[in-house]
Amino acid sequence: MKALHTIAFILLAVGGLNWGLVGLGWLMGSADWILVHMLFGLSMEIDAIVYVLVGLSAAWLLIGH
Repeated sequence: MKALHTIAFILLAVGGLNWGLVGLGWLMGSADWILVHMLFGLSMEIDAIVYVLVGLSAAWLLIGH
C-alpha cells in the first residue's frame, strides 16, 4: 500500500508541475511548456495514459486523505 501511495504522490507531483509550467508558458507567451510531453513525448497515446494515471492518482490520494 505504501508503494502505491508513493507512486500516486510522484504522479501527482508530475501533474502539478506540468500544470504550473503550462500556466507559466502561457504567461510568458510560449504555450508549449508541457512537462509530460517533454518527459514522455513519444506519442500522444503515452501522454494520454500519463494524464489518466495522474487523474487516478489524485483520486486515490483524495480518498486516502
